[in-house]
Amino acid sequence: MFKFNIKNIPNYLTILRLIFIPIIFSLILLGKYNFAFIFFVLASISDILDGQIARKYHFITDWGKLMDPLADKLTQISTLTALIIKNIIPFWILVILTIKELIMISVGFILYKNNIMTVHSKWYGKLATVLFFVAIVFSLLSEHFVCLQNIKLLIYYLALSITLFASIMYGKDIFLKKFKVES
Repeated sequence: MFKFNIKNIPNYLTILRLIFIPIIFSLILLGKYNFAFIFFVLASISDILDGQIARKYHFITDWGKLMDPLADKLTQISTLTALIIKNIIPFWILVILTIKELIMISVGFILYKNNIMTVHSKWYGKLATVLFFVAIVFSLLSEHFVCLQNIKLLIYYLALSITLFASIMYGKDIFLKKFKVES
């Protein structure tokens, strides 16, 4: 039986985001871009809210630390996959992002299992996430507003550039902390 616990509100928002994933994916495949846009924006708002609530009220849980970023990545990757299936964006965008995410997850898991360190998000990682959000929003809107077609690709280029920059910076941070090198 489900028992509501106010301290789990951030986790409930993460669960809601996970529920939205197949809805967004299906709406895109059905060509219902306006509704996909609405659910995608709601998922993004829930992501912002769960983080703010968890930090402000100290409702941070181990489950949330694991599932929140996973829900973000699953939302992003599944949405991009649907956009590729509909030929709205090129396949290579997802390939680069997926490789980067698999590397980050693998390294994070190894560090966590060996009690070496926890990698926290930095401004450049957050910027990459925001740029992908904007690019996806433009992709969904570009199906109704053709003038956004070229702009969306430029935003993807920028998002991927910042994503690669973030990967390098995280790698540098991990290397410097692991080997205690001063930067």
